[in-house]
Amino acid sequence: MSVIKRKHISLLFSIIIPFFLYNCSFNVKKDNHGLTSLNARGQILELKKSNKNDVIKLIGKPHTKSIENENKWIYFERRVEKGRFHQLGKNILTENNVLELNFDKYGVLVKKNIINIDDMNKIKTFARQTENNVKQQSAIAGFLSSVKQKMYNKKKRSD
Repeated sequence: MSVIKRKHISLLFSIIIPFFLYNCSFNVKKDNHGLTSLNARGQILELKKSNKNDVIKLIGKPHTKSIENENKWIYFERRVEKGRFHQLGKNILTENNVLELNFDKYGVLVKKNIINIDDMNKIKTFARQTENNVKQQSAIAGFLSSVKQKMYNKKKRSD
């Protein structure tokens, strides 16, 4: 009886182990946000020759436009990869590029600025932090306060 169980267990392992090995991929998982190869696309654009229509055909609509200036378009590229075994699978930022395009009043490209991850590391930030004075409630407290508000609204309507 024990011989049969051992045969079944060894057969089970011989079937399961190849599935595990097959699913363990050595390819690095890459997650992209925004556009890919933004540097190459930005190099193709020519100052004083490209216009807004050319940019839309080549890159697409901008991810964001400046609030103060409608002629300032911004595109993003962000690539995150899973770390190897020694990094315990943490996400590692490998690409972080920003393309900033400025147009004149006629829609012709007058300035382009490509900011990569090294340039972003050089940007100095303030160490001072702002305080959050907004009282944060848990999900249950928020739900109960909305129910309470609805009860009072119904009570006022019936009066």
